[in-house]
Amino acid sequence: MTIPRHVTQSQQRPPCAASAGMDDGFLMEVCVDSVESAVNAERGGAGRIELCAGLVEGGTTPSMGLLQVVKQCVRVPVFVMIRPRGGDFLYSDREVEVMKADIRLAKLHGADGLVFGALTEDGRIDTELCTALLAVCRPLPVTFHRAFDMVHDPQVALETLISLGFERVLTSGCDSSALEGLSLIKKLAEQAKGRIVVVPGGGITERNLQRILEGSSASEFHCSARSARDSGMKFRNPNVAMGASFSAPEYSVKVADVAKVRTLNAIAKNIL
Repeated sequence: MTIPRHVTQSQQRPPCAASAGMDDGFLMEVCVDSVESAVNAERGGAGRIELCAGLVEGGTTPSMGLLQVVKQCVRVPVFVMIRPRGGDFLYSDREVEVMKADIRLAKLHGADGLVFGALTEDGRIDTELCTALLAVCRPLPVTFHRAFDMVHDPQVALETLISLGFERVLTSGCDSSALEGLSLIKKLAEQAKGRIVVVPGGGITERNLQRILEGSSASEFHCSARSARDSGMKFRNPNVAMGASFSAPEYSVKVADVAKVRTLNAIAKNIL
C-alpha cells in the first residue's frame, strides 16, 4: 500500500514485534482511553497499550485523532480496539462495514495491532466474519477481545481462534473477573500449548495480580490501573448529566495511574 504524503515518519515505522516489551519474561498491557493515560502507562512500565474509547462500556473504537496523537507521544506498541458500539458482539452488515473502515484507518494512522471479537447468535466464534476482518487487519497482529467470555464453549472457541490465526485472546475466564475465572484461564493456557497467547484481563489489581499470574502461568496480562482524578472545572452544574445514569460523573476523570502501573509491573517482575 502506498503511504499518503500526509502520514508522518513516526507513522511509517514498522509494526513492533510481538515480543516487544517482554525483556523481563512478561508483558503488561494497559487499556487506555486518553493521551494522558497512554503516557502514564508507558511511564509506569507498560509494554503495550490497548487504545479504546468508552471504557465504561468495555471499550469501543477510539477516534483516529486520539490514535494519531498517542502515536506521537509513546513508543510502546499501540493496539487499537475495533468495536463499533457497546453491547453484544453480534454485528449487522452495516456495522461490519464500519469495522472494516476503522481497521483500514487505524492501520493508516500507525496502529501496531488490532483488537476485535465477533460471535454468532448461538454464542460461537463468527468464523466467517472473523476471517474477513483478519484479512483486512494483516499483516498486523490481532487479539480476540473479551467477547470470548461470552462464548458457549470456551475450549472449542479457543481451538477456533487458533485455527483462524489470532495471536492472542483476552479473557477473564468467562467469569466476572480474571481472579474468579482463574481455573478456566489456566486450563485454556494449558490447552493452547503456545499456539496462542492467553492473556488474563478483567479486574486485575495490585491485590490479586500475584495470584492470577502464579495460578495461570501467564506471560502477559491486561489491566487499566486507573485512579479517579477530580475535574479542573470550577463552575459545576449538578443538575445535568451528559450520559445515562450509569455513566461516569462529569467532574471526575479516570486516568491510568503511573504509581499503580509501576506497582503491577514490580509485582510481575518479582513473580516471573
